[in-house]
Amino acid sequence: MSLIQLIKTRILIVGSNGMLGQRLASYLNQFNKYEILCASFESESYIDGLDYSTIDISQKNNVREIIIDFFPDIIINTAAFTNVDKCETEKEIAWKVNVKGVENIAFYAWTIDAHLIHISSDYIFDGKYGPYSENAKPNPISYYGRTKLAAENSIRTSGVSYTILRTNVLYGPVAYGRPDFVKWVIDSLSNNKEIRIVTDQINNPTFIDDIVSVIQKICEYKREGIYNIGGRELLSRYDFAIRIADFFKLDKKLILKILTKELNQPAPRPLKSGLINLKAETEIDYKPISLEKSFSIIET
Repeated sequence: MSLIQLIKTRILIVGSNGMLGQRLASYLNQFNKYEILCASFESESYIDGLDYSTIDISQKNNVREIIIDFFPDIIINTAAFTNVDKCETEKEIAWKVNVKGVENIAFYAWTIDAHLIHISSDYIFDGKYGPYSENAKPNPISYYGRTKLAAENSIRTSGVSYTILRTNVLYGPVAYGRPDFVKWVIDSLSNNKEIRIVTDQINNPTFIDDIVSVIQKICEYKREGIYNIGGRELLSRYDFAIRIADFFKLDKKLILKILTKELNQPAPRPLKSGLINLKAETEIDYKPISLEKSFSIIET
């Protein structure tokens, strides 16, 4: 074996205890060509068998210490303050994590010439004219959306080599953390609880394994730019819940139709949203699986 074959690509996963971070770390660890460092805000890692550091991305010195010490070839940022409603009332925390934190990561990624892969959101759009392409004009209507757009802009002006992946309604099997939409629907209906689901929010829900496989391809080929990574099917949140109930043979009569305005949520939601995947399908061979196939993976 040559020396070149022995040299592994060093990958820092920031936010490794989150839903996407957990699945991503486990997936990349299957490949012998990566040396992985996980980092999250919590004191302990949710993932066994991988090196771990506690990180507060809002603290520039903390970010510098970890990045300079590990000296990664690639930094994958999955960390974010994602509670959309709390972002309206805890704006300072939201900005520190979602914007300043990203600025810190981008600066030190640029310093060591690492490639930055950052996860963004369809919440940068207003939800009037979806689904959206990468070239659509952003117009966030919530503070969370504003922070995600500001983070994108900070990366684009930082000089760092970057890939921004925009996604929406992420779901899939993970060991720890709050339940995603699919698990919440399954758990609620399994316990014969009525659930109110909106009919006027349109998205293409993204299976976690689909975006994980895309990130691995980006690590391999260092494709730069912005890519939409959404699911195959565009549907309302209500129709999504019905599909879940049908597949898992649960009582869909427990699913009640409502409109978003009836929830009286602090943060406005983009309604007619979703992401067009054509660029990713063409340039990085992105092939999202069907809802039912993803459900079968969750089932096992």
